[in-house]
Amino acid sequence: MKKDEYWASKLKELTLKESKINNAEYKKWEREIYSRWVKANKERKDSFKNTSGIELKPVYTHEDVQHIDPLHDIGYPGEYPFTRGVYPSMYRGRLWTMRMFSGFGAPEDTNKRLKYLLQHGETGLSIAFDMPTLYGYDADDPRSFGEVGRCGVNVTSLDDMKIIFDGIPLDQVSTSMTINAPAAVLMAMYIAVAEEQGVAPEKLRGTVQTDILKEYIAQKEWAFPPEAHLRIIRDMMVYSTRNMPLWNYISISGYHIREAGANAIQELSFTLADGFAYVDLGVNAGLPVDSFAPRLSFFFNCTMNFFEEIAKFRAARKIWATVMKEKYHAKDPRSMLLRFHTQTSGASLTWQQPMNNIIRTAIEALAAVLGGTQSLHTNSYDEAWALPTEKAARIALRTQQIIAEETGIPDVIDPLGGSYYLEWLTREMEKGFYRYMEKIEEAGGLLEAIKSGYIQREIANTAYETQKEIEDKERIIVGVNAYRIKEKKPIDILTIDERAQKLQIERVQRLKKTRNEADVKKSLEELREAFLDSKTNVMYPMIKAVKAKATLGEIMQVGREVYGPWAEPQLL
Repeated sequence: MKKDEYWASKLKELTLKESKINNAEYKKWEREIYSRWVKANKERKDSFKNTSGIELKPVYTHEDVQHIDPLHDIGYPGEYPFTRGVYPSMYRGRLWTMRMFSGFGAPEDTNKRLKYLLQHGETGLSIAFDMPTLYGYDADDPRSFGEVGRCGVNVTSLDDMKIIFDGIPLDQVSTSMTINAPAAVLMAMYIAVAEEQGVAPEKLRGTVQTDILKEYIAQKEWAFPPEAHLRIIRDMMVYSTRNMPLWNYISISGYHIREAGANAIQELSFTLADGFAYVDLGVNAGLPVDSFAPRLSFFFNCTMNFFEEIAKFRAARKIWATVMKEKYHAKDPRSMLLRFHTQTSGASLTWQQPMNNIIRTAIEALAAVLGGTQSLHTNSYDEAWALPTEKAARIALRTQQIIAEETGIPDVIDPLGGSYYLEWLTREMEKGFYRYMEKIEEAGGLLEAIKSGYIQREIANTAYETQKEIEDKERIIVGVNAYRIKEKKPIDILTIDERAQKLQIERVQRLKKTRNEADVKKSLEELREAFLDSKTNVMYPMIKAVKAKATLGEIMQVGREVYGPWAEPQLL
């Protein structure tokens, strides 16, 4: 396969401009003022780096941004390359969507929590599913025992989806579903529930995560080999492009990559690499790039290194726009817009002194807003202990509302734009991305880089180094390795009622006794044939199977029988 030279050429273009920087004034200040001061007054560290390992100077000046063209590289909001924001008015026109990640127990429990959050000002739904659902197993499967409803809501059949959205009009809300391996099945269920409410697929707004590549990289919740999952995603793309113009059929997710231990540059690089792989998938399926690219969306993490996070978001927008225009020849500006959801970092939350997590979440939320996110989930202070209580979820939501209504920050677009440091750091993030794309290309492309374990090893090595820095106190975590106190049980936590598992098992067993088994069997056979024929779009028989009351586990089992399992390589 011919090597793609595009990534190397972009990196060369960026570094060539940088080589012409004249730092004479800075060097004079450093020599005559700064060095003498530091010699007499020691600094806190021998060197200063951010989490991506980028060496930081003590101060940044106009000299550091000489190579950056204010119009070509930064521009204006809503204008290529969209560094400053994807929309011309940003939050002056409409605030970001406030989504609180919600889901636990039985469908009734989650329905109640969603209505509670809507009543308190949430503007978009975000559904969390339990482990059996994420892997595609029914509640009564032996592998599900002890996990039903634990870390999210259980969905075994269409009946469960109906209960979750009971009394919630799907033509009036936007719903995000964090589901990957069985994403097509959950999307089919959502379509079926909407149709029963009288809402046509073309009116549905929301997102289904679907990003299976990041599962192999970070979260490890797959069901089939990569090629099989990519084929199903291709069919989702085609179906959605033709039938669901307002639906984001994939949310390319860096969040879990970061939670697995990646640094900011790795999150940026591997997430966008996944995104471009999905663009290739759509193009290879025969879709014109401008027919499907506008519905691709992204999901990023926001953690504690404030300026690094803002720079990451700005660099992501510029890279996406540039590559879509130059490499994929997109003509529609909407194809160049990197629209993204942000969630504050779960990994930054501590079980020690958990009330400190309110402060962490506020700082991370502020960075996400200054970085120009389109929607935001703020973690609750008790999530290092358990799923959030109503009180904790309300405080997390209020954090966003206070930023939106009291700070004045949304009144000006990209208020940190033009900062010498931020613009320099944005360019550093951009260069880091192209360096990683060169390495991925050398590994044989993204899929081969995943199958060989290259990307997983990069993240594992970073996670190890980070943990070592914490243990050696080179990186301070308040309450963990410094400023510690003795604590008894510091907070009340949410307990999942054991009845959720019993209820879900009884519900699926009752369903299997009362449904039309002939219809179920016929629909699953049609689905099997579609899985075997790569030219058949699996979404149509999958929707039919869901409506016939085939369960999630039965549908996924057909896929397992057709495609077989997959195991990742050893990471040595």
